[in-house]
Amino acid sequence: MASDRDYLEYVLEQLSELDDISYRAMMGEYIIYYRGKVIGGIYDNRFLVKPTKSARALMPGAALELPYEGAKEMLLVEDPDNRGFLMELFNAMVDELPAPKKKK
Repeated sequence: MASDRDYLEYVLEQLSELDDISYRAMMGEYIIYYRGKVIGGIYDNRFLVKPTKSARALMPGAALELPYEGAKEMLLVEDPDNRGFLMELFNAMVDELPAPKKKK
């Protein structure tokens, strides 16, 4: 099931106070980047982020879910309404994420 563009726009609005947020559509879903790093995405109208150490610490009860068949589990963001929390989460996670791979 593909994600609704309206949900993507809602999440992007919630993240609008952060600089350097971008996204890319991929097979009906949306990958979200922060400062050029993949931080999570919208999958089946669920907002999921990578399970970094800081994300786990900030969301200790968050469910691990598969974004799609064959993928690694990601953490479900249960409260995308909380802009302050999202900013804290993204700023805590970004330094733990690998730099993007150079294209050949």
